[in-house]
Amino acid sequence: MDLRLLHTFIAAAELENFHQAAERLYLAQPTVTAHIRQLEQILGFQLFDRVGKRVKLTAAGRQFLPHARRVLAAYDEAINEMTAWWQGYDTRLQLVTSPLVATSVLPGLLKRFTQEHPHVEVVITTEVSPAVGQVVASGAAHVGLARSPSSHPDTSSTVLYTDPVVLVASPANATGASWVDLVGRHLLLTGNHPIYWDALLMAVSERQPHLRTLAVDRVDITKRLLEEGLGVSFLPLSSVVRELAEGRLVTVPVDIDLPLSATYLILPQPRQLPEAARLFVELLQQSFPDGKGPGLPPSARGADSSEGSGEDRNGT
Repeated sequence: MDLRLLHTFIAAAELENFHQAAERLYLAQPTVTAHIRQLEQILGFQLFDRVGKRVKLTAAGRQFLPHARRVLAAYDEAINEMTAWWQGYDTRLQLVTSPLVATSVLPGLLKRFTQEHPHVEVVITTEVSPAVGQVVASGAAHVGLARSPSSHPDTSSTVLYTDPVVLVASPANATGASWVDLVGRHLLLTGNHPIYWDALLMAVSERQPHLRTLAVDRVDITKRLLEEGLGVSFLPLSSVVRELAEGRLVTVPVDIDLPLSATYLILPQPRQLPEAARLFVELLQQSFPDGKGPGLPPSARGADSSEGSGEDRNGT
């Protein structure tokens, strides 16, 4: 069977419109119609009902759609594996991580791993933390790294490392202000961690009831807004090590207890890991033997850092 027919069928099924399917696939609309008719002739049943300018899958079309997707996925996997073999890779490591992990600790870990295991092909995808466990359970990734534990029963979640949460701001915003005044004068950027914000907001509002908050669900966006002077935020230390070291952000001492932010290692259960994944897990465990995240260089600490940021407690 010509795999182009399956590509056309899937696009038409997802868009429910032959014209839009043609645009997605860079085909003429008559070609899309011809592909669908050819596929229907091969299968022996009608795949779509025509309803005005749109189309709807028939019962047979709905039944066939997951099979078509699996055929193309198997073909893509075979091509990728053969390409990797031809390029000299003898195995593959598939990782799924949250965006924060992907942009903070993962680059250094991958640099070391690829230097030690040059024949392993590494494939990385990113998902929001609550979705990482599902990807691992489905077999689409061997190892997951997320900021919250997996709820999927076919996975296990263990804390890989923790690091303190710190109040950060641009140097201009932080000058000569107590933390209570700071969060009262500026927007407090919230919502960038899946676990600790509810309890933290309650603790902050007890000291500063006049809060103005702005929910930002991604740490990278939060950091960019902070650098522009638009607000302050509480972030995991590992997520801002570079910005602090370069002086783009500074920490502000607080006198309330702040949580610890945890990063979780998510593995499939009871499925065994392939060799490349096992080696990567060993590297992770060697990199964080004491369960602590990357530290902050002394030169990057904010003014009055000797006061600390409160006695940490685990808020994850």
